[in-house]
Amino acid sequence: MEQEEIYSKILRAGRRTYFFDVRATKAGDYYLTITESKKFTNDDGSFHYKKHKIYLYKEDFTEFNSILSEMTDYIIEEKGQEVISDRHQKDYIKEDFPSEQPNKKPATDSFTDINFDDI
Repeated sequence: MEQEEIYSKILRAGRRTYFFDVRATKAGDYYLTITESKKFTNDDGSFHYKKHKIYLYKEDFTEFNSILSEMTDYIIEEKGQEVISDRHQKDYIKEDFPSEQPNKKPATDSFTDINFDDI
């Protein structure tokens, strides 16, 4: 059973909502829960949420913060701040896989000649 919430913040991000909650253990110490809640719409128009939760305890804060910072810095250094995805850009074209691009024909040099007599 979860303990009382002490302090909370919410981050709304499209279909996802992130809840950051400080809670108290039975011994009176604090820990953090991070919950991702994602909204899904059913075919009939009704909806439901899927939730994933992380429990983060004080003894892990330093290393968790260090790795989170390292990973987010790496992503920004490699790809910048701009969001690049088919969900966020209507004219997004995936460069790696020509067959997945509906309006773009693959280059002819990307095919391999096959001799069916060998099969």
